[in-house]
Amino acid sequence: MTISTTMPSLSAYADTNVMGEEIIIYSDDGYKPAPRDLGPADKSTNDKATSDKSASDKPVIKKLGGNRLGDSFDTELHNDNTDTQEPIAVNNDDLWQRIRNGYAIPDSTSSLVARHEEWYSSRPDYIKRMVERSQKYLFHIVEEVEKRGMPTEIALLPMIESAYNPQANSTSSASGIWQFVPATGKHFGLKQNWWVDNRRNVTFATDAALTYLQKLYNMFGAWDLALAAYNAGEGTVGRAIERNRKLGLPTDYESLDLPAETKNYVPKLQAIKNLMTNPENYGLKIQTIANTPYFAKVSAPAQIDAHLAAKLAEISDDEFLALNPSNKRPVITSNGEKHELLLPILSAQTFRNNLAGYDKPLVSWRTYLAKRGERMESIASKFGMQLSQLRIVNNLPSQNKIKNSATILVPNGNKTDFNAAKSITKSNDIEVAPPVENNDEINAKQGSANIDINNTETPVENNVDKIEPVKQVSVTHNVKKGENMQTIAKRYGVSVKQIMAANSLKNYKLKVGQTIKIGSDAVSAASTKKTSNRKANNRNAKKDISKKSSAKSKSVKKPEASSKSKSKSKSKASTKKIKPHK
Repeated sequence: MTISTTMPSLSAYADTNVMGEEIIIYSDDGYKPAPRDLGPADKSTNDKATSDKSASDKPVIKKLGGNRLGDSFDTELHNDNTDTQEPIAVNNDDLWQRIRNGYAIPDSTSSLVARHEEWYSSRPDYIKRMVERSQKYLFHIVEEVEKRGMPTEIALLPMIESAYNPQANSTSSASGIWQFVPATGKHFGLKQNWWVDNRRNVTFATDAALTYLQKLYNMFGAWDLALAAYNAGEGTVGRAIERNRKLGLPTDYESLDLPAETKNYVPKLQAIKNLMTNPENYGLKIQTIANTPYFAKVSAPAQIDAHLAAKLAEISDDEFLALNPSNKRPVITSNGEKHELLLPILSAQTFRNNLAGYDKPLVSWRTYLAKRGERMESIASKFGMQLSQLRIVNNLPSQNKIKNSATILVPNGNKTDFNAAKSITKSNDIEVAPPVENNDEINAKQGSANIDINNTETPVENNVDKIEPVKQVSVTHNVKKGENMQTIAKRYGVSVKQIMAANSLKNYKLKVGQTIKIGSDAVSAASTKKTSNRKANNRNAKKDISKKSSAKSKSVKKPEASSKSKSKSKSKASTKKIKPHK
C-alpha cells in the first residue's frame, strides 16, 4: 500500500487496475476533476461459466501463449436499435441483498484481507462516495453478471479497480470503471478515437470485462486464479502455476509466487465483499440501492451537442456526463444515422418528447483545419471563443502555435437553445407534453453536415496534413482599424444588409475591436453563388475552346479519303455509338 505524492495537497491511494498498473484514486472530499466543456450554457451471448466446480479441483491451463486475449469474441457490442423500456419487475427491493444472494466465490483466507478491511473501513467518506457513484451502474452490472451465470462478487470488482469512477485513468493509460489499457480495449471492440473512448462506456466495457473474465475462468478453472489473471495477465499466472507444478508445490492462488499487486488483488475484493455484506461490523453505514434500473438507452440523432442533449433530458451536465463518459468532445457524433445515449430512467421519455418538439439547430460546432504554425489566439479570436475553451474542447497543449496541421472543433455560429418551459403546450389549463414523432429526418432539417467525423480520427498531436479543410459556413469577425461595413461584406462575399440583419445593427457604424457575426445563410449563399459562377465560367470557357477548335477544323481542307480509309471511318463511327456499361 503506497501513498502518492504527485499532488501534495491531496491524500491519494495508489491502487492497481486490470493489467496490474497503478491507478490514483483521490480520497479528499474537496477534490474534483477538471470540468469538461460542453459548450456555451444558455447563450452478445457467451457460454455460461461452470459454477459447480469444487474448490479442490486442480486448475486447468487450456491455452497459454499465442493470442493472450482469446481467439474469438463479439466486437460489435450492443448494436441495439430499440430504446430500453420501463423498469423491470424484480423480487428484492434492495440491490445489496440481491448481490449477497449470488455470492459464489470461496472466501479468501489470506492474512492480507484484514489489512485491506482496515484501510477501507477507516475511510468512510471514501466508501460513501464510491457507493454513491456505483448506484448509477450497479444494477446494470448485476443484471449482466447474472445473465452469464457468474458470481455476483464480480459486480464489486470496479470498486477496487476504479472506485466506480468511469473517468478514472491510471499512470499507464488504463481507463474506465474496468480499467482497460488501450490495446486490450481495442481487442475487445472498445472504440478509441478523437471523439470517443468506449473503455469509459459503462455498458460496452462491462460486456468486454465479463467476456474476458469468463475466458479466464474457463482457462484456469477457479475464480481467484481468473481474477489474478485479470489483474496481471494470464501469462503471469500460467507461468507461476507451471513453476509450482515443476517443484511439486500446490498450484492454488494462495500458494503461487505472484507480483505484490496481484497477491493483494483477491484479498482486496474479499475485504470489499465483507464490508458490503456486514457494514455494521466495521462501523459503516452503506447507502441502500434500489433493485431497479437507474438508466435507460435512448436513440439520439447522429450529431447533437452534449449540453443540448442534457437540457432536452432536463438533467444537469454532470449527470449526463456520468452516464455518457465515453464522449470526449462537446458534440456527440457517429457515422450512423442514430446512436445510443444513456439517461436516467425517468428522463428517457422526457428526452424523446422534447426532441420531438425541438426544431432549432442540434449542433453548435464544426470541424476546422488548423494549419501548422497557426497561432491558437488567432483561431480563438477568429471564431469568437476563449483561448481556454479552445484548449479544453480540443485537448490542446499549452503551446502558442499548432505544431502540425490538425482538425479541431470550433463554433459554427449556430445557437442550440432549449427551454423546458416552452416545450409544454397548454390546453384548458392542462399541461400536455408534445407527442413523440418519427425523427428519422431530424438531421436533414437541423443540419450538422459541417462536422466531418472521418477527418478527426487522428489525434491533434499527430501529423494530419492530408486532411482537407471543411468549408467555412459561419464565422465571426473582429473589426480592425481601417475596415468598414462595405470592405467586410466584400471580403466574405455577402451584402451589408445581411451583416446588419445577422447582428441586429441599426446603422453602418462599426468600432475597432467590435465582434460581428457573418451569418451562416449569407456565407452559404455567397459560397453557392461563387461556386455556381465558377462552374458557369468554366462551362463557357469550354464552349469557347470547343468553338475555336471546331472552326479551326473546318478551315483545314482534307483530301478525299480512300475506300480503305472510308471503311475505317465507318467502323469508328459505329463503334462510337456503343455506350460502355455503367
